[in-house]
Amino acid sequence: MDSSQVNNDDVERRPAAVLIAGPTASGKTSLAIDVARDLNTCIINADSMQIYKELHILSARPSKEEERRAPHKLFGYVSLVEPYSVMRWLSDFEKCFRQVQTEGKPVVVVGGTGLYFKALTEGFSHLPDIPEDVRCRWREAGLQQPSEILHERLAEVDPVVAARLEPGDTQRIVRALEVIEGTGQSLAYWQQKRTPALVPFEQTIGVVLDPPRAALHERIHQRFDAMMDSGAMEEAIAVHERQFDPSLTGMKAIGLRQLISAHLGEESVEGAIEKAKTETRRYAKRQTTFFRGQLTKWQRINPLNEAEVTTFRQQVRQRFL
Repeated sequence: MDSSQVNNDDVERRPAAVLIAGPTASGKTSLAIDVARDLNTCIINADSMQIYKELHILSARPSKEEERRAPHKLFGYVSLVEPYSVMRWLSDFEKCFRQVQTEGKPVVVVGGTGLYFKALTEGFSHLPDIPEDVRCRWREAGLQQPSEILHERLAEVDPVVAARLEPGDTQRIVRALEVIEGTGQSLAYWQQKRTPALVPFEQTIGVVLDPPRAALHERIHQRFDAMMDSGAMEEAIAVHERQFDPSLTGMKAIGLRQLISAHLGEESVEGAIEKAKTETRRYAKRQTTFFRGQLTKWQRINPLNEAEVTTFRQQVRQRFL
């Protein structure tokens, strides 16, 4: 076998992407930049709030200085009014990914939206749109009726999915009911129509940043204080003045609603800040729960442990030698 064949085989065995997930404020941006510089490549965003142009500060997007240290893609590139979904992210990601592939480089994918990583590495079950009246009716039923009654109803119209769900799992029961009425097909049918994984996990290096909870909470508090110093209130006011529909996904960004409330005199700035910090801690907990339950094959490191971070970076570099 000649040397050129060996080199080609080496390239084929190299991972296509380095995936960096973790709860908010865990240090993902810093590590992503370091890894991207190690590999001389770009960073692609996998955070559902950092896509929005209007939310630079409140979504904790990389600063201009950080963006100068490595190329960043899919950050701050859509407006709050634009419809956005996992499928849209996968489509936009693929365009960036294919372009970088032509250069013979991997990509670094970083973010806190676990569903993006799951869809990227495992494929995605795309559901058609559910009529709004159907969705609203069943969600109202979920608030008004006992979950056991709803489970019995589901068993009548979709026994396969009903058998999978606990009678007390109201959220998933309601989802199954609205899907079968809205589409005429069982949720199980749509789940079987999963798209192929764009980048199978076996072709990646995946790491979840998992700092100690107390340290993460302190970082969350410090970061929100830094956001306020950087103009978070002004950003919130600017969004409010544009009179966006409050139901838009981007309007649910943590801190936005609280700061707008303070701006309108409905509560104190201090109270708004504390509420935003509390909600951020709760969000971090939900993220951590998802990562532990869903990203089970990924390695985990404490980003505050310099030795663990250094070892991870060395492992990544070795895979690309």
